[in-house]
Amino acid sequence: MPKMLVPLAEGFEEIEAITIIDVCRRGGIDVTVAGVTGTTIKGGQGIEVAADCLIDSVDINSYDMITLPGGLAGTLVLSESENVQSILKQMKEQGKYIGAICAAPLALHTADVLNNDFTCYPSIENQIRIEGYHHDHSTIIDGKVMTSQGVGTAIDFALNIVRELQGESSFKELKESILA
Repeated sequence: MPKMLVPLAEGFEEIEAITIIDVCRRGGIDVTVAGVTGTTIKGGQGIEVAADCLIDSVDINSYDMITLPGGLAGTLVLSESENVQSILKQMKEQGKYIGAICAAPLALHTADVLNNDFTCYPSIENQIRIEGYHHDHSTIIDGKVMTSQGVGTAIDFALNIVRELQGESSFKELKESILA
């Protein structure tokens, strides 16, 4: 069973995080929620989520993917966290999957792990770069780096993660079962 790490920091976007966690677990991916700012993390809309562990305790060698939910406040914490930045760089060096949605591609850019083609929440590209930015695609897969635009694209993004990690038949079965 593939394993995915989802780091959460104060100010994360709840719909994106919960959608990614839920859809990927339904798709047979073992998802670990790791708190960056504690074991209970408050999202941008005030919803608190309990982490499975702290980010400091994870062994990244056991993960196939790391996926960052957006929310600008949470993204800034992810961008400034030496541990998260180090994990992103190690995952890239090991040829593992990396995902980010909404503002979170900024954290990928900070770690210098963002591939050429990407998407993000409109206006965040101005803090990343214009070259390679695609505003007309909800999800971009460039090699093993996946990016998506935001809350409204979270299901598509999560389904694409399932497709990449579990294959086409799992993707189709899950997509049909959730009426997506």
